[in-house]
Amino acid sequence: MKFVKFIPLIIATLVLTSCSTVRVATDYDRQANFTGYSSFAFYKPGIDKAQISDLDKKRILRAIDVELSNKGLVKSESPDLLVSIFTKERERVDVYNNNFGWGWGWNPWWGGGFGSTVSRSTEGSLYIDLIDAKTNELVWQGVGSANLVTHNMEKKEERIREIVAEVLSQYPPGIASN
Repeated sequence: MKFVKFIPLIIATLVLTSCSTVRVATDYDRQANFTGYSSFAFYKPGIDKAQISDLDKKRILRAIDVELSNKGLVKSESPDLLVSIFTKERERVDVYNNNFGWGWGWNPWWGGGFGSTVSRSTEGSLYIDLIDAKTNELVWQGVGSANLVTHNMEKKEERIREIVAEVLSQYPPGIASN
């Protein structure tokens, strides 16, 4: 019975940690020489196609600018890399079945201890594309997927910075931090 009083704490921990995680995946051209890239610029035609508000675009671009600058790349009029973004959004529904350790399976004669908690959130994915400016070919792509904060602008900006930092932590490949 002592276990039962910890269930709300366990559920709260699961919900809070699921909100703060960013799932990242990257892919890159194995033939690209990433040590040769030292400058970047934003690829306006690609960025204009992103289906998000102009304010969110600015937030994302500022965060990318900071992260790439921290990696030693400089913004340039004649860049080595072009940076483009696009986004996807979907509603995520999580159902938590609260079985409270009464055993496996379902039995209609068992009393109490059962219930479900349904959680809805908006999950967004941010794709960051790095394109070789000379060949105009994609050389690196990172995607970060996470729950979005939409009602508090300060938290939203912080969340965007977190997502961009997590995605670009994987660039350049081979020497990325984990």
